Amino acid sequence: MASKTLADLLDPLTKPARLVEKLDKGRVRCFACAHRCTLKPGQRGICKVRFNQDGELRAPWGYVSAYNVDPIEKKPFMHFLPGADALTIGMLGCNFHCDFCQNWFTSQALRDPASEGSGRYIQTVTPKELVANALRNNAEIIASSYNEPLITSEWAMDIFKPGKEAGLRCVYVSDGYATPEVLHALQPYLDGFKIDLKCMSNQHYRELGGTLQVVLDAIKLAHELGMWVEVVTLVIPDFNDSNEELWEMARYLVSISPDIPWHVTAFYPTYKRQDTPATSARILQRAADIGQEAGLHYVYAGNRPGRVGSLEDTHCPSCNTKLVERSGYVIQGYHITAEGACPKCGEKIAGVWTDKPESVHTGGWGFPRSL
Repeated sequence: MASKTLADLLDPLTKPARLVEKLDKGRVRCFACAHRCTLKPGQRGICKVRFNQDGELRAPWGYVSAYNVDPIEKKPFMHFLPGADALTIGMLGCNFHCDFCQNWFTSQALRDPASEGSGRYIQTVTPKELVANALRNNAEIIASSYNEPLITSEWAMDIFKPGKEAGLRCVYVSDGYATPEVLHALQPYLDGFKIDLKCMSNQHYRELGGTLQVVLDAIKLAHELGMWVEVVTLVIPDFNDSNEELWEMARYLVSISPDIPWHVTAFYPTYKRQDTPATSARILQRAADIGQEAGLHYVYAGNRPGRVGSLEDTHCPSCNTKLVERSGYVIQGYHITAEGACPKCGEKIAGVWTDKPESVHTGGWGFPRSL
């Protein structure tokens, strides 16, 4: 008897998609992401995990490939309940094919033969069980991450709905290749949206599997819909680290809101981009300086803990008081008031803050805990 393929394992773990338009002759158009794949019966979308089965679009449901309790700073979110724990879940598949993906073994499932073994990480689970798990582990947040959450949005919404009813906050860690339809569908459930802005070159975006304008529009719309948005740029030498490109990114974010936190994070050689050197702390400092000069109030540098000075901390944009002190993923000090303001000058600090600052967990473990 032939051994089961990854598709054999994944395809039964699906339900009828809701983010879909039915067309003629059994065709369907998916709008979970901006590829808007039009599929004939038997065809798979660009993500490979959504497919047309006899005229019905099937979407992933009922499993995780990874789930851990992480600090929310690991997502990274710096202005969303600092010090809180997030039950972080992931599935398989992605709508991009970035050659520098850190989670390629799961994200490139069904696309890269080297990912075939990712099926061994599949664990079946229900939304109710995941919410109970979050509550049992004192997590305040459920985060969909590790692979691209947009392509599994039906599953996420079915988890987030009972999660919200139980008092949990819900966030996405996404490449931002979203349609307006999926963002509107997610609006009742999604409190926070971390979006990757990978570059400001449409040519480079096409090499990764998308187009730049879609991501720019998604950042703007998510902000307008009231989601708390933070933007991350993985700064890669000789890819997106020119002063001109960094200025373009920063100015675009300022045009939406100077209060959007911008994370400039360090690249390390991985997957199919092994020959590019790691990003130095000096490059991150230059990127952060550009962000601040462009007018962004909150700029952070990541993946170089202890080597980027105060760029791990949150400061008041009015009086420069240090409000949240960090070392890597660990909160060392928290000084924002219950009203979400600077205790020194009273400036309102943009973000989602606890109304019980005395309860913020400081000096903790700061590393993922497998469940």
